[in-house]
Amino acid sequence: METQASGDASDGFVSESSDDDDRWVTPPSRERNFSPWASTMLELATFSPAESVPTVAASVPGWRARTRGRLTDLFGQFPRTVSLNPEITDTVDCGSYTRERIVFDVEATMSVPAYLLVPKTRRRQGPAVIAIHGHGPGKDHVAGVVAGTDVPQATPDAYAHQLVEAGYVVLAPDMRGFGERADWVPDGKYFCDANLVAAAAAGRNPLTANIHDLVGAMNLLEEHPLVDPSRIGVVGFSYGATLALFLAAWDTRLRTAVVSGYFSSWHSAHRVPHNLCGSQVLFGMLGVLEHVDLAALVAPRALLIESGDEDPLFPVGDAREALVELESVYHAMRAPSGALEHHVFAGDHRFDGSTMLRFLERWL
Repeated sequence: METQASGDASDGFVSESSDDDDRWVTPPSRERNFSPWASTMLELATFSPAESVPTVAASVPGWRARTRGRLTDLFGQFPRTVSLNPEITDTVDCGSYTRERIVFDVEATMSVPAYLLVPKTRRRQGPAVIAIHGHGPGKDHVAGVVAGTDVPQATPDAYAHQLVEAGYVVLAPDMRGFGERADWVPDGKYFCDANLVAAAAAGRNPLTANIHDLVGAMNLLEEHPLVDPSRIGVVGFSYGATLALFLAAWDTRLRTAVVSGYFSSWHSAHRVPHNLCGSQVLFGMLGVLEHVDLAALVAPRALLIESGDEDPLFPVGDAREALVELESVYHAMRAPSGALEHHVFAGDHRFDGSTMLRFLERWL
């Protein structure tokens, strides 16, 4: 009897045929996986960094240049820049400051609505901050805006309101898919993920588009008569912290950044199901770029990282490990003492901000 094998050993079975019968001959039982998410986790376990953070100071400049090159490749093509054409559409008296609704263009087919908060005491050029909201209602949340009233609510996470009360000019934009830029999606569908599908089909990345919008926000602040272009910072929480870290790594005009409730590692964050959204990822970033790499591109500029000691999404243990590597980069870059700060507070995934104003006062 002649036996013919079809396929190869990696198929997991051998087909054996004869004149008498056809039957499967299976190898010993082995564990199989049917979950796409688990498959990604198994692959993630095999990833190693494209380049480790160097321990020798002389190697840092070349490593940072290569790291920026990898970030550039991951961003891909940015949208085409257009004239901002800013327009103030509404002004509200908020007591110690005015809140202007301003709209500016970032693409031929895309505009950004934002709040521009200006202290009434500001008479000449001074520091300014971009306040980036997290997941939720957008710029209204960080500005303390509640429908039906002009009086801002000083909630713990209304950091745009806190910043303008402290004397900063603040620009709080709606990012794509949030606030006034939210598209309708059916129940059970999350906009960030639906947007990723639409953008990927067009060969674009939502995170790249959001960074493009924030570069436009930087340009807008630089042109404001009450803003010193050399004294602009950024503050963000969670999703907003994702964008704050990427923006600070990318746009070297930023003097300082506050990254709250995000910095740890993608290696750990990706292990939490449903943690990251479609606007927080770049195609092929795993194993190519890590949080610590982005933060190293911020050095030697001032960077404040906030971590909750019980944050289940972005573990503080990973943040502490990354800080050890990051400190060596700041040292190699001869950063001023205190330029890198890690504030760990008691709590889970929330904005703290208890050291934010002190930090910004020193560096802005």
